Amino acid sequence: MSEGAAKRWMAARGWQPFAFQQQVWQAMAEGRSGLLHATTGAGKTYAVWLGALERFSALARVDIAQAAPKKEASKAPPLTVLWITPMRALAADSLRALKEPLPDLAPHWTSGLRTGDTASGERAAQDRRLPTVLVTTPESVSLLLARADTHERLASVQLVVVDEWHELVGNKRGVQVQLALARLSGWNPRLQVWGMSATLGNLPEALATLVPTLPPRAPRRAKPLLVQGRIDKALQVQVLLPERVERFAWAGHMGLSLLPQVVQSIEASASTLVFTNTRSQAERWYQALLEARPDWAGAIALHHGSLSGEVRGWVEAGLKAGTLKAVVCTSSLDLGVDFLPVEQVLQIGSAKGVARLVQRAGRSGHAPGRTSSITLVPTHSLELVEAAAARQALAEGHIEDRHTPRAPLDVLVQHLVTIALGGGFVPDALLAEVRRAPAYAALSDNDWQWALQFVRQGGASLANYPDFHRVVPDEDGVWRMPDARLARRHRSNIGTIVSDASMQVQFVSGGKLGSVEESFIARLKPGDVFMFAGRLLELVRTQQMTAYVRTAPKGSAALPRWNGGRMPLSNTLADAMLRQLEQAERGVFASPEMRCAQPLLVLQDAWSALPTPSRLVAEVLHTREGWHLYLYPLAGRLVHLGLAGLLAWRASQQVPNTFSIAVNDYGLELLSAKPVDWPALLPHLIGEATHSAVGEGLEAEVLASLNATEMARRRFREIARIAGLIFQSHPGEQRSSRQLQASSSLYYDVFAQYDPDNLLLAQARAELLVQELDMDRLAQTLQRMKGQQLSVHTLERPTPFALPLMVERFRERLSTESLGARLERMVQALEVAADDTMGTHLAPTRDTTHWDLDRDTPERTARTRATRPRRGQHGF
Repeated sequence: MSEGAAKRWMAARGWQPFAFQQQVWQAMAEGRSGLLHATTGAGKTYAVWLGALERFSALARVDIAQAAPKKEASKAPPLTVLWITPMRALAADSLRALKEPLPDLAPHWTSGLRTGDTASGERAAQDRRLPTVLVTTPESVSLLLARADTHERLASVQLVVVDEWHELVGNKRGVQVQLALARLSGWNPRLQVWGMSATLGNLPEALATLVPTLPPRAPRRAKPLLVQGRIDKALQVQVLLPERVERFAWAGHMGLSLLPQVVQSIEASASTLVFTNTRSQAERWYQALLEARPDWAGAIALHHGSLSGEVRGWVEAGLKAGTLKAVVCTSSLDLGVDFLPVEQVLQIGSAKGVARLVQRAGRSGHAPGRTSSITLVPTHSLELVEAAAARQALAEGHIEDRHTPRAPLDVLVQHLVTIALGGGFVPDALLAEVRRAPAYAALSDNDWQWALQFVRQGGASLANYPDFHRVVPDEDGVWRMPDARLARRHRSNIGTIVSDASMQVQFVSGGKLGSVEESFIARLKPGDVFMFAGRLLELVRTQQMTAYVRTAPKGSAALPRWNGGRMPLSNTLADAMLRQLEQAERGVFASPEMRCAQPLLVLQDAWSALPTPSRLVAEVLHTREGWHLYLYPLAGRLVHLGLAGLLAWRASQQVPNTFSIAVNDYGLELLSAKPVDWPALLPHLIGEATHSAVGEGLEAEVLASLNATEMARRRFREIARIAGLIFQSHPGEQRSSRQLQASSSLYYDVFAQYDPDNLLLAQARAELLVQELDMDRLAQTLQRMKGQQLSVHTLERPTPFALPLMVERFRERLSTESLGARLERMVQALEVAADDTMGTHLAPTRDTTHWDLDRDTPERTARTRATRPRRGQHGF
């Protein structure tokens, strides 16, 4: 391939390369690695891929001709480019894009796909000879590294491309990639590494995390390059506004009240992606659309990760061909997938983050010069404020940062076993290699020695069990895995994606539909009807982790529930919300969304106050249930969980008390049976908690305030699975989530009693703080709260911001039907009071009113007065 062939190939299609694409080509020609950050749909794939073809295809051709007889010179080059993607749907789509220029620019190159969906026949062919370019996932790369002939098969790799790096950099899958890159660059010190992303805030850190440091005595090379592709590409963010805003809204609605507007929007567009945040929501919306428009049967489809590979492939092909009018989907389609016919994207509910919003919007108009469009469909009134905040943050260029995990030992332990299978290792040499992965740059000698002993004999408490003698040194000092049975088990469980055990859903006649959480099926009995894969299904029986079903007649249906559906509000979006509320507090409602939400916000301000960047709002309410405290830091549900436990724990140290806790993205509720003088106590509690954030005292207090042992036990299950203590499945079988939890709990208890210094226990506690309680953000929130003006309000009734927190607590003990009826009565009573306040400009007195939560009507023991009481403000 001669110089400039990439330009000619693009010119033949009427395209002109952008400046950033040419910058990437030049950098790759110079042998540099880098990170390309460019607008979604701007041409990142061809920037890197055409640069790769220009640099490596002619070189590979020459090498073959020189190394082989003439009759062999026509053979395809060995594996040269490893293209890593985070999702199977994206892998298949990437391969289609990479194949397009090959006939013209590198006809001697072969291409292939290796993921969990790859057919056994293709896998067998790849086992004989890998293609020149292989599109794969982090897990499949680790499986290749676990082969005895891995060096022979992978040492020829010249370039590794990591697509959608933002999706990997902040989790353990990204650490897997770092370790693989460190190994490959050790075999080929001239290895080039390129990442691609459209939604990263901390770009220099993301680049440093991607590219491994050079091995000793490696040839010097230029510093990795950050390329930012800024092109003019319009991104439209619209919002479907309800005809009537609810002044008392609560989270958790499906948003189906806007179904007519959604149907109208889909009707007006040739092709639409309808994104939801949970799989159960996707199922319900797909069914609702079919019920509203039966004539769309066959023209709309459903896509999420629990469906079978055949179903997902059919949907993706239909989107590419433009034969589907709409697809209801989850995050399974929000990463880099190129569906040119898609004209618009609908987002049901808040995207909860600016990066996710941009990523999903980019699925429409996915080409340079085309406009990307996303329409937000709020599921409750407060999401109108989130929508306005998202547009503001997007206009200001604010996007979330992502940071790599630091030295996770469970991933290291799995990697050690993988490398032992892949030809073995010498500890000192492997330590130097591991430390070249940015996540392990500061790995201590003590942690390394512990990891070695763990894979050799399971640590101090498991040394007597042969199954934990996985890796042993041979007579030459090379650590290997000699037990074939343990080797098969390890290969079956490679990876860091850990979820609840799932059951296959299959027709009794034999057709497979996908998988659903075991915990959901366990609640059903034969004859029960549930919704899955867009169908109403009747459970016939369960057998060996398979749920056998038949098609059910139309009727009531239960929804499958998956974990992870409650994505926390990002700090970027939360900060933007506070700025929107600050404008509303001044009477400025600049956007259509804020004007639509104005009745709710004005009522909140009349009965209490609006939280702002400078004001922390607290509300106190006495009901027959007890004494309620509502606090609104707007820091996301993870932070609020830790903060609620901390404040309750500190308050109970002052006066013994018992608290019930409820949290959402906007605030928290503490309910106590005994009265608490919150106006006097809160400044002290927040001030003390903030003071403890200076050292390690905050972590100790948070762990003491929650059921930290049980939470750490659940976190340990994931760590135990990745580290190889327990196994998601043995070859040919699946284990139930109850078995997995029992096994991990047993190990947890053994380590806690007999090996308390076990580093996996320490990792479980550390991950609990970082991932489940977002400790860094909690400390930042406490510091911010200290500088805010505390505004405490004694309520007569729940405010619009308080009601959603009350609902969160009700959900734990009420069924869906009784909860709905109860809320309807409560809202009717609150609306009467709201009409009274807003209609006469009267405000409630600050005397206590008892709210009867059994009858959901107020016992009026206080009169209103014509002047609004002065807000109680407590600064500290």
